[in-house]
Amino acid sequence: MEKYFTLDEIDETSNIIRERIKETPQISMILGSGLGSLAESVEDPTFIDYQELPHWPVSTVIGHKGRLVIGRLENQNVMIMQGRTHYYEGYSMTEIGFPVRVMHRLGIETMIVTNAAGAVNPDFNPGEIMLITDHLNIIGMVGLNPLRGANIEEIGPRFPDMSQAYDRELCQLARDIAKKKNIILHEGVYACLAGPSFETPADLRFLEKVGVDAVGMSTVPEVITARHGGMRVLGVSGISNKANLDGSTITTHEEVLEAGDKIVPQLLSLIQNLLKQL
Repeated sequence: MEKYFTLDEIDETSNIIRERIKETPQISMILGSGLGSLAESVEDPTFIDYQELPHWPVSTVIGHKGRLVIGRLENQNVMIMQGRTHYYEGYSMTEIGFPVRVMHRLGIETMIVTNAAGAVNPDFNPGEIMLITDHLNIIGMVGLNPLRGANIEEIGPRFPDMSQAYDRELCQLARDIAKKKNIILHEGVYACLAGPSFETPADLRFLEKVGVDAVGMSTVPEVITARHGGMRVLGVSGISNKANLDGSTITTHEEVLEAGDKIVPQLLSLIQNLLKQL
């Protein structure tokens, strides 16, 4: 039976975090597969394992440490999720959205979300990064939406608008920084599939036809939950593998993690400079 959370349960978790930190975070980040090392730059960090927090879903995938890192980064108070959970791990969409609910109740207004994504656009190469300008919520189209169940009016409206899921000012700031720092920053549409199997060539050709540039198994539920609460969102995908539109290559999770080594320096530069200007 699917679990739905009450405001009291969300506040139970947010209060535990609040009691353990020195300053209230202003910005949150969710880091995808192979990208967790971004959190190593946080100064004066407080670490909280997901297992220590009631109701918090625990990461089970290699490449996701499964802890919060809370501290200072570029003179901003940040809370970083070093690893996330996915629908394919057996969690419901409301459970996946729970950490974002907690962020909202902590007073966080801006969320930066990253992921490792497979290229659908044939012009994208492994190790490059893509600014997410919109998403295709394929799993949501079949009913798997994190807002399913009774609406919590204290957080947001029953029917939130998603026409600007990714904040336009933050996107422009990312573009300006990338240009100044000579970072190759593609732009495009991210599609979220349920996983855990990687896509077939037919899947990828279909996604390409409907305008998708990169595909993964995360991010969209978190973004929907954040926007329901009025949070500003910036999304960046790290391209982990080349588009396999003809079935000539094999995709592995190890390949995804290895690509993270190339992606992290670019993401770190982009995010650090972004934080300086927020």
